[in-house]
Amino acid sequence: MNFLLFGSGFCFRQLFFFFVLKLFNVVRWASTKEAFKIARVGLLITIHWLFFYASIKYSNISIGVVCYCLTSFFTAIFEPLLNKKKFSAVQLLLSALTLFGISLIFHFDTSYQLGIILGVVSSAFAALYTIYNERLVRSYDSKLINYYQMVGGLVGLTLLLPVYFYLFPDVRFVPNVADTIYLILLALFCTVGLYVLFAETLKKLSAFTVNLSFNLEPIYAIIIAFLFFKEGQEVNVSFYIGLAFVIVSVVLQSLISMRGRQS
Repeated sequence: MNFLLFGSGFCFRQLFFFFVLKLFNVVRWASTKEAFKIARVGLLITIHWLFFYASIKYSNISIGVVCYCLTSFFTAIFEPLLNKKKFSAVQLLLSALTLFGISLIFHFDTSYQLGIILGVVSSAFAALYTIYNERLVRSYDSKLINYYQMVGGLVGLTLLLPVYFYLFPDVRFVPNVADTIYLILLALFCTVGLYVLFAETLKKLSAFTVNLSFNLEPIYAIIIAFLFFKEGQEVNVSFYIGLAFVIVSVVLQSLISMRGRQS
């Protein structure tokens, strides 16, 4: 995805979220200090998405979503450091299992190593975003948080524009009609719409049940990539072995979380 198109997506999402805030009657707007505090966390998720899309561009969809599984590894390391908590030996062990699976995938094709490195950086910023966002949801409305975080992401991307134009002087600035339609669909249905549905789902299901479903994301994303983008032809046995380790780690994490919730 073009950097400028990515920024345009943030514009559309911000606009749609503004109407969502009006629709849900979120009348308590944050002060300037609070808005800055929330918006700067939005830079983390912005950097995450930039590196995530870059990972897919320089490798493929399968590798991009598998690297995303490393978010739990970085969370197991960053969260105790930032929140001054004890390290969990179980989380570190399971995350190491994921890391081992990624390392096997890393060696299956040298042409994809840059994409894997970008994916690893992406997952690190996703972990930081989750940790800091967990603090914000205790004090602010979640829809308001997302609105200001998108503002922060948009400002951050705007400040990077001079650098981008210097590196890629021939890139077009204004998206064409097709790109505009795709961006509106992405912003409306794949971001704002899904977020609203996610919030509504939490009224019916527990947060654990909803979060558990997220663990399936790399699995069905890879299946779709294999079916529709023929990526199964680009990987070898090493990829499948590494993927098996990642899946085992995800399943074990889910079972341990389920047992901890029941006890």
